Amino acid sequence: MLSLKDIKKDYVVGDSTVSALKGVSIDFRENEFVSILGPSGCGKTTLLNIIGGLDRYTSGDLNINGKSTKDFKDCDWDSYRNHSIGFVFQSYNLIPHQTVLSNVELALTLSGVSKSERRERAVKALEQVGLGDQLHKKPNQMSGGQMQRVAIARALVNEPDILLADEPTGALDTETSVQIMELLKSISKDKLIIMVTHNPELAMKYSSRIIKLLDGKVIDDSDPLDKNVVEPIKKPEKEPTKADKKAAKKERKKLKTSMSFLTALSLSRNNLMTKKARTLLTSFAGSIGIIGIALILSISNGVQLYIDQVQSDTLSSYPLQITKTTASIGEIMNTMAKNHEDSANHDKDKVYSQNAMGEMINTLMEETKVNNLEKFKKYLDDNSDLKDLTSDVQYTYATTLNVFTESDNGVMQVNPSTLLEDMGYMSSTQVEAMSMSGSMGGMMGMGTDVWSEMIDNEELIDKQYDVIAGRLPEKYNEVVLVVDKNNEINDYVLYSLGLLDPSSLNGIVRRAMAGEDISVDSEQHVYTYDELLDLKFKAVPTPDFYKKKDGVWEDMTGDESYMKKAVANGTEISVVGILRPDEDASSASISGAIGYRHDLMTYLIDEVDNSEIVKEQIANPDIDVFTGLKFKTDENVADTDSSSETVSDSTADTESKADKTADSSDTDKKAGLVAGDSSMEIPEGMTEEQYKALMEQSGASDTGELADMGMNAMGSMDMSAIQGGDMSSLTETQKKYIASLSDEQMELMKQMLKEQSDTNADQLANSGKYSTSNYDNNMKTLGYSVVEDPDSINIYPVDFASKEKIIDIIDDYNDSVGEEDKIEYTDYVGLMMSSITSIINAISYVLIAFVAISLVVSSIMIGIITYISVLERTKEIGILRSIGASKRDISRVFNAETVIVGFVAGALGIIISYLLTIPINMIIAHLTDVPIRASIPVSAAVILIAISVCLTLIAGLFPSRVAAKKDPVIALRTE
Repeated sequence: MLSLKDIKKDYVVGDSTVSALKGVSIDFRENEFVSILGPSGCGKTTLLNIIGGLDRYTSGDLNINGKSTKDFKDCDWDSYRNHSIGFVFQSYNLIPHQTVLSNVELALTLSGVSKSERRERAVKALEQVGLGDQLHKKPNQMSGGQMQRVAIARALVNEPDILLADEPTGALDTETSVQIMELLKSISKDKLIIMVTHNPELAMKYSSRIIKLLDGKVIDDSDPLDKNVVEPIKKPEKEPTKADKKAAKKERKKLKTSMSFLTALSLSRNNLMTKKARTLLTSFAGSIGIIGIALILSISNGVQLYIDQVQSDTLSSYPLQITKTTASIGEIMNTMAKNHEDSANHDKDKVYSQNAMGEMINTLMEETKVNNLEKFKKYLDDNSDLKDLTSDVQYTYATTLNVFTESDNGVMQVNPSTLLEDMGYMSSTQVEAMSMSGSMGGMMGMGTDVWSEMIDNEELIDKQYDVIAGRLPEKYNEVVLVVDKNNEINDYVLYSLGLLDPSSLNGIVRRAMAGEDISVDSEQHVYTYDELLDLKFKAVPTPDFYKKKDGVWEDMTGDESYMKKAVANGTEISVVGILRPDEDASSASISGAIGYRHDLMTYLIDEVDNSEIVKEQIANPDIDVFTGLKFKTDENVADTDSSSETVSDSTADTESKADKTADSSDTDKKAGLVAGDSSMEIPEGMTEEQYKALMEQSGASDTGELADMGMNAMGSMDMSAIQGGDMSSLTETQKKYIASLSDEQMELMKQMLKEQSDTNADQLANSGKYSTSNYDNNMKTLGYSVVEDPDSINIYPVDFASKEKIIDIIDDYNDSVGEEDKIEYTDYVGLMMSSITSIINAISYVLIAFVAISLVVSSIMIGIITYISVLERTKEIGILRSIGASKRDISRVFNAETVIVGFVAGALGIIISYLLTIPINMIIAHLTDVPIRASIPVSAAVILIAISVCLTLIAGLFPSRVAAKKDPVIALRTE
């Protein structure tokens, strides 16, 4: 079973060599109680340590079950100690911070035994030595005999083949010594027990074999395995095959010992708990650096969150804008500046003119380009990355949002607002220009319109606004009213919406400049939420402003009666909510006082596209539907005389009437029949019987007065009103006349009107005159738009970093298309705030770098504390090695200790930092009105704890390596 062959052990001490064992050869039986006697220094303990694998022999061989150990590696010796050897020491060598049960379980832990089986076997071993009721006591709570019993239980729990006892009764009294010896003797029936002792009496009484050593040699063996001192080792009958080697390797791998990291954590935790004060102070010292960094990050995070909010709010008002027709202002300025520098190439003896206006116009023409937004919109819609980079992508169209309000005094247009023009403050052209500037995100000042499209991002709106009454709009015909942070609405909005009488301001600017004494209502008006939520408006598509008359479409906005009816038939718009900007919001995405949804615009686009006038203009792209004249083109102008003139709407109307041909006899006849004129000849296409029946039905033969009245009525009658079925514009006499007509006469009248309209339109179209407008202008006037081809695109980035990525997306698009499809865009914000984040980050990094020094210093300190712990736990290292722990397991124990200290330091630092942010926020709030709230991000807290653990782990690598390299024999002697 166990055989020692010529074992020698030399120790080098300085320049000399000391021989502890000098060729010891002993064979042991599988079960016997062997006592090794000899004076101090004879090599007894050295021999025991070599047998137990704690020490290595210098020469010779140790055979285990016929296998040589000459080629054993560290892992083989660890496995051998764990599975085949059990140690019982004179000083017990129990780990003081572990319970009795945990001490016994430890060897099983290294063997990879499951938790339930481990506990069961440990309890059984303790019961075997009579300590079944002492499981949860600590070693310092037990007597010497009890502790030795625990050591024996620990040695037996892994069911080893050999039990090595080094002076097991040396620290016990006589009575207890007898008890321990009796226990060992009973165990020797099944196992080999090798005991080293100085007590020959105990050896003679309990041992079955006594070996005496002197000066490193065996001088006596009471019961050798045979009469010879050494029995030759039998060689295997045949060389092992590959399968045998593979099986042996698999078996060694199975028997390989390993301590789990959880076990290492448990050992280290229990050790640290015995030094709570020192552990806490060490952790606090290590947390100082964490606290510093955490506080810097909390303030930096608060500032960054504020900047992000400002960015988000700002960019919701100042988007990247791409218009259908655009010019690069930067390029224009650069070109003009360059041209100005290049133009100064003359002498300075005279004064020279500078062609500034010409350069400006030429540069503007060169730098102005038309963007293909239809193609670019498709590109944006297909880009999956854009959604995460933007708050919204808003498409605007040329369709005008015409909004009116009804009252007892008639209808009033509230959008587009005409208030400034009515006041005499500026011309209609200036008002239109100001409205356009207002739509550009407020970059050039407040626009004149109080209606604006809401950003399609409810989450952002929730951050920027508080709903103080009602709700957010959910349908296309629902809007919200926006008040300021003081729940106030400026009176410009009130006048524009009709809540105050705008007629009181008509011409007020002109009158004031003329020196008139004027007064303006300065009273503060109060409105309840319910009153404002009861507001109703009407949206009217632009084509509804026009009415067809004599073959052309006439603008009816000057006809109060017509407009009243058009507004009454418009789409009702309801105010469903009142919004107030959030106190912490630095900017707002709704530029006007009324915010409407994007689908209101798409609804109007559909209404415009389906209108009769738009359909007619699309069906006749060469004819101006407003004048009936052809549009002027290069082709048709070339076909006419060079003296042909283009006429305006009014001239064309006058001249077209003067140029009517006389070929209208049939129409005149039909008009006479409708009027009841019996003297009229039978019109072409009508039989005599039809004519007589029509005359009888009209009663003209009996009432000539009716005929006169009919002709007079028709002369001033609005025929297009009859054709459209609108009788509201007729006089009472005309209504009476119309009521007297039969169905046949009414149909005849409508036929006559259509023929007249067609004839008039044909005459205008072929008059040789041309419209001053063109097709595109007409469609724009009517508000015609195609959803796929927006008039402008507003891209709202989430933040400046996202804006840069969006610009990269636009650049990628420009790189992928031809020159004619490249996109020019306007970045209103530019670099306005982009550098702020970089500055804040730079400051944070510098401060963190300074504070990180303290973190490194504290980590080094933890490394020193860990080294001290290694020195304090040296004996524990020896104990762990004696039960089979490897060098790696020892390193793992101390690495686990540094991990615990690092985690506690990091967690303590984060907790303290969180507590410190409370007074810090109070100080910030007291010193500044900026809504900065210092807060540690959860991710940053986790990362800081991880950094603390990593740094302490790194700092503990050196002490843990020192611990792993300690000689277990020397370690066991340490007190």
